[in-house]
Amino acid sequence: MLRLALRRAASSSRLLGNLPNPEPLLNPQRRTLFIQTASTPNPQSLKFLPGRLVYETEDERGFSSTPSDPPHSPLSQRLFKSSPNITSCYLGIDFVTVNIDTSTSWEIIKPTIFSAIMDHYASGDPAVLSSSEVKSDTEILDDDSEVVAMIKELLEVRIRPAVQEDGGDIKYVSFTDETGIVQVRLEGSCVGCPSSSVTLKSGVENMLMHYIPEVKGVEAVDEEGSNQLQNMPEDVKTEEWNPEEDDGKPKMTYEERLKAAGIPFSE
Repeated sequence: MLRLALRRAASSSRLLGNLPNPEPLLNPQRRTLFIQTASTPNPQSLKFLPGRLVYETEDERGFSSTPSDPPHSPLSQRLFKSSPNITSCYLGIDFVTVNIDTSTSWEIIKPTIFSAIMDHYASGDPAVLSSSEVKSDTEILDDDSEVVAMIKELLEVRIRPAVQEDGGDIKYVSFTDETGIVQVRLEGSCVGCPSSSVTLKSGVENMLMHYIPEVKGVEAVDEEGSNQLQNMPEDVKTEEWNPEEDDGKPKMTYEERLKAAGIPFSE
């Protein structure tokens, strides 16, 4: 019996020796990638943290895209192709925020997203094509008024970091002197978030109005200029600026306003 077993083992070894070496089941880069997730205030949005650099820019600007956008981001395109239930993606420095529709659940779609992110890193493709780098929305331009410069500073230094912590972003769009309205664009987990309206009115609007009396309100608009928050809660309280109460009060300079907001001032 022992001799028979040895002959069979030798025969199997010879047969296997004639076969090509099997390819590894997984790319080594995929095996070493450990992706974590973090919840956001938006139940339809989730942060994926691969433990590696995702999208780095000098001013820490993220990249937002939807399935209908031009294919400027290989990573986003890979995610969109992996599932029709993904509605948008936001790429941060070290995270990817994915938004899904209500017809699926995270338990079902998470493995697909994990696989798409791992495939991206194994491919060696950039997260965003260099020709599609996002321009800074809060860069202070030569023709910006003092009010616009202050709005951009507050958005960049005080507001944006808190929003990005939850996997979203807020971008400056415009300011109208005649109405005092600041228009911004919400991205990432902020899109479709039930608490976005409260954050916009009680957080962003109140802060801007507190430090910049010329600001009388904040609106969130999409790429077409339409209101991003159609269902604004009516019970949201905001601190409105009354121009009559401000009459006779000394106006703070741009430098004094920045210091009051805790923002380092530099010429």
